[in-house]
Amino acid sequence: MTGQPGYLKLANGVDLPPIGYGTWPIGDREVETMVTAAIEAGYRLVDTAALYGNEAGVGRGIRGSGIDRSELLVTTKLSQHSHGRVEAQRAFEASASRLGLDYIDLFLIHWPNPDLDRYVDAWRGMIDLLEQGRVKAIGVSNFKPSHLQRLIDETGVAPHLNQIQLNPWIPRVAEREFDDAHHIVTESWAPIGKGGGLLADPVITGLAAQRNRTPAQIVIRWHLQLGLVPIPKTTDRRRLIENIDVFDFTLTEGEMKLLSTLDRGGIGAIDSDHTGL
Repeated sequence: MTGQPGYLKLANGVDLPPIGYGTWPIGDREVETMVTAAIEAGYRLVDTAALYGNEAGVGRGIRGSGIDRSELLVTTKLSQHSHGRVEAQRAFEASASRLGLDYIDLFLIHWPNPDLDRYVDAWRGMIDLLEQGRVKAIGVSNFKPSHLQRLIDETGVAPHLNQIQLNPWIPRVAEREFDDAHHIVTESWAPIGKGGGLLADPVITGLAAQRNRTPAQIVIRWHLQLGLVPIPKTTDRRRLIENIDVFDFTLTEGEMKLLSTLDRGGIGAIDSDHTGL
């Protein structure tokens, strides 16, 4: 797999692009053209989920790009209705069919839904898929350290990746530290915030003005320098290109520290012990 500089390696050796294209909440029809445009712009990681209702459109967009399948890393996720060992296998088959793909690169459990108490069984199904070679890597989304520790304790297998809500306002320091200690790559959803509030923060707009960059580029660069994998979403073609044009500059140590002062102490952070789909 080639493309963007700075590819990461998951614990099992799979190459992971350093930045991806997020597709929530883009509808099935629009997502087709946007995924094709994202791939043309240089994105090699595309993120979707069964719950997004756009896997078919993502698959069409991938095929429409004309790029070799081996050049892409496609992520999708199973929902709470598929928590279970057998159910996880069925969820894979359904997602692969909708996507029109023979295999899925990265398959995630979307939410832990601890009230159901079935995410460990779902994880066993994910391990089965990995051992069968039907997926290249497996992981989770929105899992806290306590959820991750239970997976490790009960199965002996750590996720390759944990996708969580993460940005300078919600830096998730404890979660990142746990992931790092267990060789789990941390991927950031809503990496540039939602609704534009984060990108209007005066610290971020100030740095953007000084650097002649967009606020989104400053924030995405912050993610990259922390070793995180951001998956920004946009349906604006100009921003689509701007969001990936972040490999020709580096934030200074002082700038990184300044961005770290934006932590809002958990305000706006979703608690996956009480929220899940």
